Amino acid sequence: MLLNQSRALQFMQEYGLDVIVATSPVNVTYFSNYYCWSDPLFKEYMGSPGASTGSALICAVFPAEGKPALVCGPAFVLNARESWVQDLHLYGEFPLEWSSSLAPVNDFERRFVSVLRDRPRYPTAADALLAVLRDRGLADSRIGLDSENVSATNLNTICSDLPRASIKNCSNLIRLIRMVKSPEELRRLSRAAEINEQVGFESFFLARDGLSSLKLIHHFRSGIARLGADFDHYSYGMRGLSIFTENEYRFTSEDVMYMDWGCVYGHYFADTAATLALNKVPALLLEKYSALHACINAGASLMRPGVKGSEVQAVMVEALKARGVTASFPHGHGVGMELRDYPIIVPDNGLRIQDDCVNLGSDLPLEAGMVNNLEASVFLPLVGSVAIEKSFVIEANGARALISQDRRTPFVALSS
Repeated sequence: MLLNQSRALQFMQEYGLDVIVATSPVNVTYFSNYYCWSDPLFKEYMGSPGASTGSALICAVFPAEGKPALVCGPAFVLNARESWVQDLHLYGEFPLEWSSSLAPVNDFERRFVSVLRDRPRYPTAADALLAVLRDRGLADSRIGLDSENVSATNLNTICSDLPRASIKNCSNLIRLIRMVKSPEELRRLSRAAEINEQVGFESFFLARDGLSSLKLIHHFRSGIARLGADFDHYSYGMRGLSIFTENEYRFTSEDVMYMDWGCVYGHYFADTAATLALNKVPALLLEKYSALHACINAGASLMRPGVKGSEVQAVMVEALKARGVTASFPHGHGVGMELRDYPIIVPDNGLRIQDDCVNLGSDLPLEAGMVNNLEASVFLPLVGSVAIEKSFVIEANGARALISQDRRTPFVALSS
């Protein structure tokens, strides 16, 4: 189970919710383990011309008491085979020729034949959701609705058909729940980081004078695929000017460059950065790199429960200033089912994280069980660029490395 169930129930009690209804694809996966590749891509208008540009509605229903439910379309219902949520509700059409079907021979076949043939089929996802809520006696309850992905039409249908319910947007509440990882999330994040680290540094060995930068990207793409991960990004800091991802570049023997790369394993992101040099690193860039190393260590040494993100960022800035580096933006962020989860480790911007349930300052305190990245880089135009990014798990007494990430020195390919 991906869901941090105890944390979700704690937050529901604290903010007075009887049920959470997740609707965004990432949150449906979080609450149910159900995933379909098309859910974040398929917009309502793609099946119903003139409809909204939002994603087609799917729902994971998580009540404080009683069994959870999943609302999805029949075409991809087999993606729920390994979901911990057993109660499936389908909407929409998916023609099946039952007259020529065979008899099911095992529990899996019997279950999904029953779901597809015998269970009620609802016209829309909103209709199915309403049936689930009524069936569980939640039609007049306190409902937390992940409404960022709900079209105006669906929202109007839900609200008008549940006139006695208290329906509150809980999209940011869910983000706060997701900040602290469950054991299964930590396992997936660790494996994602291991794959990312291994294949990323394998690609560095290819670098040499005159080689196309695309060769490293292609190696990374194929390498992570062999280990069961998907590509997210692979970027270079070309000539100390900026960052690029798609354009081709031919390495030179003098290159010292920022490298940032990431993959996704089991729906969880890995994201890291290091410095690649094709030959011996000049003293100036080594000096900047040493400052980055001190910066990351300073931030990591402060991370523990109760410390605010802005405090961590401030000590990173001071560590750089003490070594003469001012043109840099050291910072950090959570890592999870999205490239950046809360908390975001930056200066306090005075904004609020709020929806109809929560209203908190954006400068969040760290909590045990978070997985946070710290990163810093320095760009010297036409000289080179250096970078470090590492992942940490917050524990009761401090932070530990998510996996081993050796960043004591730049990686030197020693181009011939």
